[in-house]
Amino acid sequence: MAAQPEVSAWRPRVPGVVEVFHAHFTEYAYPMHVHDAWTLLIVDDGAVRYDLDRHEHGTPHDTVSLLPPHVPHNGSPATPHGFRKRVLYLDSSHLGDELIGPAVDGPDLRDPLLRLRVGQVHTALGRPGEELEAESRLALVGDRLRDHLRRREPEAAHPDPALARSLRELLDERVAEGLALADAARLLHAHPAHLVRAFSTAYGIAPHQYLTSRRVGRARRLLLDGLAPGEVAVATGFCDQAHLTRHFKKLVGVTPGRYRLSSR
Repeated sequence: MAAQPEVSAWRPRVPGVVEVFHAHFTEYAYPMHVHDAWTLLIVDDGAVRYDLDRHEHGTPHDTVSLLPPHVPHNGSPATPHGFRKRVLYLDSSHLGDELIGPAVDGPDLRDPLLRLRVGQVHTALGRPGEELEAESRLALVGDRLRDHLRRREPEAAHPDPALARSLRELLDERVAEGLALADAARLLHAHPAHLVRAFSTAYGIAPHQYLTSRRVGRARRLLLDGLAPGEVAVATGFCDQAHLTRHFKKLVGVTPGRYRLSSR
């Protein structure tokens, strides 16, 4: 008896991500179909064989596959035990229609760093409250995909300390309420990926890591003032107490509750 498919799908609160889809199929084969969004696919186990624009392609473990919108394709297992995949469906704010042709010509990208970064986006999207991290990582993924499709090497990051300082000031002003990367890019008149690179180059830490550390620092003070962890989570911008606890323990070494009890 064939194993039942395992699927999970959701729409995250991250601009430009239409859907996240994780699945494990053993025998199911997709017929020819189209999407109205870009399909960014990684396979964690097994492999997929598919036809795109009447040409056969495959997805080895170290490959990132990018299928353009409106172009028919199918898909079927290339191994006896099927495949396990993770997919992001992205709208045109990440990749424009002018890149459809190059994507049709070469949809399978062998790039270990890109593969790693796509996986990091999925990890961030699976954790409530990490929208800024997901958005930041996705901006770098989009930048690298565009580099591939335009057939040039990724450009080196150029220092831009003034821009980095402006972003830090925005983050400092909005520690509790947070700041979407798209909003920061609009306010500072910069591309999101350039913002992330400039900030990381200047401070040695990504914007989402900086914001989280500021929130944890504020949480420490409130815990020492006697507030309960649940109240502190709300006051410092974490989506719930579990979200606070995960980051607090990572940065401080103990849970918020233990930290509060240790105060004198």
